Amino acid sequence: MALLGIDLGTSGVKALAIREDGTPLASATVEYPLSTPRPLWSEQDPADWWRGTCAAVHAVLAMAHLSSADVRAVGLSGQMHGLTLLDRAETVLRPAILWNDQRTGPQCEEITRIVGGQHHLLELTANVMLPGFTAPKIVWVRENEPQVYAQVAHILLPKDYIRYRMSGEFATEVSDASGMLLFDVRHRTWSRDMLDALAIPAEWMPRTAESHEVTAYVSPSVADEIGLTAGTPIVGGGGDNAAGAVGNGVVREGTVSASIGTSGVVFAASEKFVMEPEGKLHAFCHALPDTWHVMGVMLSAGGSLRWFRDVIAAGRQENRGSGLESVNINSNSQIPLSNHKPPIGYDDLMADADAIQPGTEGLVFLPYLTGERCPYPDPLARGAFVGLTLRHTQAHLTRAVVEGVTFGLADSLQLVRDLGIRIDEVRAIGGGARSAVWRQMLADVFQTEITLINSSEGGAFGVALLAGVGTGVWANTRQACDATLKVTTRVEPTKDAAVRRAYSDAYARYRELYPALAGVFARL
Repeated sequence: MALLGIDLGTSGVKALAIREDGTPLASATVEYPLSTPRPLWSEQDPADWWRGTCAAVHAVLAMAHLSSADVRAVGLSGQMHGLTLLDRAETVLRPAILWNDQRTGPQCEEITRIVGGQHHLLELTANVMLPGFTAPKIVWVRENEPQVYAQVAHILLPKDYIRYRMSGEFATEVSDASGMLLFDVRHRTWSRDMLDALAIPAEWMPRTAESHEVTAYVSPSVADEIGLTAGTPIVGGGGDNAAGAVGNGVVREGTVSASIGTSGVVFAASEKFVMEPEGKLHAFCHALPDTWHVMGVMLSAGGSLRWFRDVIAAGRQENRGSGLESVNINSNSQIPLSNHKPPIGYDDLMADADAIQPGTEGLVFLPYLTGERCPYPDPLARGAFVGLTLRHTQAHLTRAVVEGVTFGLADSLQLVRDLGIRIDEVRAIGGGARSAVWRQMLADVFQTEITLINSSEGGAFGVALLAGVGTGVWANTRQACDATLKVTTRVEPTKDAAVRRAYSDAYARYRELYPALAGVFARL
């Protein structure tokens, strides 16, 4: 028997089949388009999600030589916050508004005022209102598309639309629901106060479950279309970050993950409800019962190094190959390449950075190329090199970029420490984690052991494990992770006092710059 994980991303959907001992059998990814009909808008057609999911499931079963009857259960993961609206006939009313859509700034301000200010909003939802979340999207539709809003009968998140198509059931789970800003994270249930304040009918919301619980079964009417046996159980699953944390074994306090993809994420599990008093970290339910997580997100982590490679380092034509070429960075970037020369490899850039001493001789890079989220929720923040001199070379600039991204992650890690959450190890994930140079820098700046594990399948693997927990393969999620995930690499902080001092001084300089420049950024 096998377990199936489906991860509905922004650029495509991934299906992963694993054995009941956790061994991956095969994975398949099917891409679909993203629409930007106006500046700051980001939308997708849910029908594309369904077609992609069906194709990915058929493909992975064929690759793994599995029949539909071989699949014991299914777990769902996906991009969070996306607004999917259905009418009473269960027809999609408009394209889904995605997590990276930025049209709802005025609605965020309006909602914060309606509920009585940011402090009360934090009491109700444990988070500040940001354009990416779901609640302001609902208000935007009401204010700008009243003819659509008048027909709404069901509100679903992206992965939960796939659950509905597979089963006919309207359900979600606590980790993804947390990111709607209509959810009482502390008590793991819908916030009636938020729903009432925004005049959103509670009956529009799907029922909630814990992530490992069976929420639905594959319907006979779609079994052939998706390639699964009717009656196959579907567990709650998880939002992409919580599911990814399960897939990386970040399921108990003491283990934290640091992801370096296009964005950067610091994710920490907590066995008690905690939130950053000013909302500088996101606080959501984790994909385990009686467990929560706090999460810091920086918007341009690996994206900063991609920008530097394509724009600043584009004149270098050496491209000797790279173990980092598959770093998770947006392939749709429109950054122009100088003279259309092939880009330098990431390994070459990291070798340049490694040749420069920690602290980069006073040069600092601020990685706010697309604004910032944590710890500065400022869409007007901008990137900058500060401290340039004639002595600085391209290698210095490269190291400054990598240090700046690392310092940005350290900002979130420090906020986690300030909450009293224990940190014993940090699991490095994402494309940037493949660099030994970057892993050592993380260890030295964080002053914490950095580890790698034996899996890189992320959210799809996490929800496949949850499917096994929900159907009795493992007793609980921690047992599932302990049985299938092992640490393969450990990196300790350097014992060189001079290196520690250099990073400490450089990080202090970095920390001074955003407050000093925030007013300038706003005027720009």
